[in-house]
Amino acid sequence: MAAQAQVAVVTQPAKTSPPVKQTETANVFDRLQQSYDSIARRAFEIFEYNGRWFGHELDDWLRAESEALQPVHLDVTETDEALTVRAEVPGFATNELDITVEPRRLTIAGNHESKEETTKGKTIYSERSTKEILRSFELPAEVDGPKATATLKDGILNIELPKAAHAKTVRVEAKAAK
Repeated sequence: MAAQAQVAVVTQPAKTSPPVKQTETANVFDRLQQSYDSIARRAFEIFEYNGRWFGHELDDWLRAESEALQPVHLDVTETDEALTVRAEVPGFATNELDITVEPRRLTIAGNHESKEETTKGKTIYSERSTKEILRSFELPAEVDGPKATATLKDGILNIELPKAAHAKTVRVEAKAAK
């Protein structure tokens, strides 16, 4: 049985806070652009392999997308105090995952590369594979990013996102000025 490991969570400030360096957000957008470019190249390869027949662009794109990105299945549960996200990320280690939390958005990205080499006599067998995941979605409530925690156990990523404290409605009575 695999041990439970802590995963680093990067938080992004709310839009109302003072401007700060957004390197983590830029990294997410860079990763999105790299994934898009990779899928586009593969879709074009499929298009060329099929004889450059028009009318199958969507099929080519979806096939390329399914080859490039591994799906991330999610369960999101909500209580009065927090949101809990359970994501299936089999084969990924904690250092291969990037989790970014913004007040109303969660992004899970990962890149796993493996290499296998077998030598028998003069025959050499070598295989490399890469798995990539990228899932970004809107949260149903605003969360307190710095208090978020994530753990990875047996290919299941559990992310606890405490809800942000909301301003309470207070009744104010007017007093006569003296």
